[in-house]
Amino acid sequence: MVARAGIVVTGTEVLTGRVTDRNGPWLAEELRRRGVDVGQVVVVGDRPDDLRSALELLLARHDLVLTTGGLGPTADDLTAEVVAAVQGRTPRLVPELETEIAAIVERLSAGRGWRRDPEATAAGVRKQAMVPEGASVLAPVGTAPGLVVPAASGQGAPVVVLPGPPPELQGMWQDALADDHVQRALAGREELRQATIRLWGTPESELAATLRRHDDELAGLEVTTCLRQGELEVVSRFSPAAAPAQEALLAVLRADFPDTLFSPDGETVDELVATGLLERGWTIGTAESCTAGLLAGRLADRPGSSAYLLGGLVTYADEIKHDLLDVPEELLDTVGAVSAEVARAMADGARARLGTDVGVGITGVAGPGGGTPDKPVGLVHLCVTTADAVLPLRVQLGGDRAAVRERTVVVALHLLRELLAGPS
Repeated sequence: MVARAGIVVTGTEVLTGRVTDRNGPWLAEELRRRGVDVGQVVVVGDRPDDLRSALELLLARHDLVLTTGGLGPTADDLTAEVVAAVQGRTPRLVPELETEIAAIVERLSAGRGWRRDPEATAAGVRKQAMVPEGASVLAPVGTAPGLVVPAASGQGAPVVVLPGPPPELQGMWQDALADDHVQRALAGREELRQATIRLWGTPESELAATLRRHDDELAGLEVTTCLRQGELEVVSRFSPAAAPAQEALLAVLRADFPDTLFSPDGETVDELVATGLLERGWTIGTAESCTAGLLAGRLADRPGSSAYLLGGLVTYADEIKHDLLDVPEELLDTVGAVSAEVARAMADGARARLGTDVGVGITGVAGPGGGTPDKPVGLVHLCVTTADAVLPLRVQLGGDRAAVRERTVVVALHLLRELLAGPS
């Protein structure tokens, strides 16, 4: 039997989208790696009644419930108090913990030059040192301790109460897993594997039809698909007993989509491009107009990228394309900046100016204005060149300005992947 967990993410800033939830997905993957299936991730604002309702819902259906956020010193930080009430526990002040938190606050204040009101600070420290009777305390990584709160009745799931800042939560995670209440709650867990396969350019409808045709062979797999900027991600979760079904899934996708299955083992296009450049010992430079450095930034995201990324040029204006990349003025006058010819000239110019083995040129109309009947919004010309190869590509992309620019970067990475997958 697979143990199941539920997660409550608290914070009005997360609920309204001002802050992106990084904790729910991180905890879900950490639990999955340990054989725990996450049934639900619920986001609630800083309202006690909503938090109580979410906790009661998840406690009725799961072996373990986790909360994130709401452990600070302010009035809207109510998670510990609400969890105590739901679990039938009375909060008590722990003097030793109060002393520890006060010392942490004092140290942080001195190091950061904070001005503090002594009375308000003491009240906040005292609030964070209130622990439900019978709960375990997880040592604070920031100022807030975590908690593991079992039900007072002795029946039902324990609640692991974790702080909201991701570094604090992650720093406390191993202590939470080691807690006796958590260990007992997850005693029935078994290995839960996950595998990812990636395709480029395959419509979701075609993938769905393939999965339907082979449904009997894939018994035991929980398969989900997600289309991300043209990449189709196929994620399967399964027990060890269903490993043959996962092998069958990969065989089916290889057979039906031999030209678009580019990552059988979950490697991202970024990883494949980086590996390809390193294996060949090649360097790369970029010349970007409509993407304005987004491709160079994506290439630089990986540690060690300085081994292959020498630089990038943002050349929006025609005169800059001419001055920095030596794009001929007559070419710009005759075919225009958004053209296959200029994209190639930009790629060659990047190689020449930066002294790289590979050059990438990108020029397009990101919108929302600037389009014409001949060159509508979303039209992008890309070109990847080496001393011996030229890979041009014209694409027409939909969406707003941000979507066009982000999707263009993904297209450029796949164009690079295509180049690097070819003969040396």
